[in-house]
Amino acid sequence: MGSFRFIEHTADMGILARGETLAEAFAQAALGLFSSMIDLGQVRELRTHLVEAEAPNVESLLVAWLNELIFAFDVEGLALRRFDIKEMTSTNIKALCSGEGFDEARHRVGTAVKAVTYHGLEIKTNGGWQARVFLDI
Repeated sequence: MGSFRFIEHTADMGILARGETLAEAFAQAALGLFSSMIDLGQVRELRTHLVEAEAPNVESLLVAWLNELIFAFDVEGLALRRFDIKEMTSTNIKALCSGEGFDEARHRVGTAVKAVTYHGLEIKTNGGWQARVFLDI
């Protein structure tokens, strides 16, 4: 079963996501991202949203994936809490993400995330998968 935890950093916020598969590690990174931005305990799964990303390699794909999710929150106003990856290669990802429209009255806001950075980015396998990524806050 996957997990994520936050990593301390002087200027940014880091996420260390783990999963049995690479897709699970990507889903846990997404969960960590949204957990940093809003209180997920208040988010209901009322609708799904297709998120797709493409990049030249797996590290860039993680950055592109998470940046697409930031776009979904900032521009489309979506508070997401479940990330079901339907298709994934080392250069493409398609996921059905569940949540609801962001409601300022109901959803407690956490950290404002500007973007995902390449600083300290690492994806490795060690009997499972681990992804380390830092968020520009």
